[in-house]
Amino acid sequence: MSSCCTPEGSCGTGAAQTAVAIADSTATTYRVSGMTCGHCKSAITASVSALDGVLSVEVDVDGGLVTVTTAGEPDDAAVSAAIDDAGYELMGRAA
Repeated sequence: MSSCCTPEGSCGTGAAQTAVAIADSTATTYRVSGMTCGHCKSAITASVSALDGVLSVEVDVDGGLVTVTTAGEPDDAAVSAAIDDAGYELMGRAA
């Protein structure tokens, strides 16, 4: 049977690195127009998730909101471009 632990006794799954990344993360919510269905959610999630530093993307189609969790401060211009590439319009940060 194989183990995910290294001979030194540390975990080899990256769980510790993930925990640190999440602890230092920033969640930013944006207003996005043009979203109407599950396809919209999938397209935006895929496009924004491909950006460097993005840890997670949550899309609220009904509310017109996209929450992007990043390692550190988000790059608003890159997020805007990714949303534009998916066929939608970023209207700015939600208050």
